[in-house]
Amino acid sequence: MAQPDLPDIQFDTANLYREDVFTDRKAGTLRQLIPIKVDGSPDPARPTLFSGQTQLLTPGGVLPLGFDIEAATLAEALEKFPAAVHQALNDAIEEAREMRREASSRIVVPEAGALPPGGGKIKFP
Repeated sequence: MAQPDLPDIQFDTANLYREDVFTDRKAGTLRQLIPIKVDGSPDPARPTLFSGQTQLLTPGGVLPLGFDIEAATLAEALEKFPAAVHQALNDAIEEAREMRREASSRIVVPEAGALPPGGGKIKFP
C-alpha cells in the first residue's frame, strides 16, 4: 500500500525499451534503446533511439555532455557521434552565455538620489 504523500510510480508498459550501452573507453558512450513489448520481444512499430555521452576537459574542469543522435542503425549513430558532440558543445556554450546574460541583467543598480547625502561611503571612527 502506497503512503498518501508519495507519488504513485508505475512503469509505462506501452513505452518499454531495452538498453544496450557501447563504449570505446576513449570518446564516450553510446546508448541504444530498443523498443520492446511487455513480454520482452522486439516492438518493430516503434523506432530505436540513440543517445551519446562524453566528457570534455575544459579550463574550468570536466564538462559532461549528453545528447540524442538521430539515427536508424548503430553504424549510423557511431558515424554521427562526432557531429553530435560538437553540436552538444555548441549548445552548452550558448546556454552558458544566455545564463551569463540573464545574470548580468539581474544586477540591481540604485537609482540616482537613492543614497543618503554624502554618498554611501564607509566611514571609520
